[in-house]
Amino acid sequence: MPHHFRIARFAIAGALFAIAAFAVVGTTTPALSNAWLMLTDRSNILPAESSIVSFEPYVINQGSSNYWVYGKDRTNYYHFAHTEQALYVYVPVSNTCPGFDQRNIHTWCNVRIGKRH
Repeated sequence: MPHHFRIARFAIAGALFAIAAFAVVGTTTPALSNAWLMLTDRSNILPAESSIVSFEPYVINQGSSNYWVYGKDRTNYYHFAHTEQALYVYVPVSNTCPGFDQRNIHTWCNVRIGKRH
């Protein structure tokens, strides 16, 4: 088989592999939706303690901006505070806050301040 056919087959196989990997990441993680949120609204940030692959927003602002209000990953719950003191705060998933409600910041105890970007 001529050399250029082998190169073409290798390029096609590489492209198919890339498409398959993209599809797997897109369907098994929130990475694509996180990327979309960050591209479409500049006020969106990802918590420094999390990652684009593991961060899952579960409450989105319903106003003109589509930033996340509450999110989580395997280790923490996050609240987008957007104040001078803190851009976001977080609490461990394994917290012992009495009456903890992941959708109500007022029930969170011992919150930690997220890192500024």
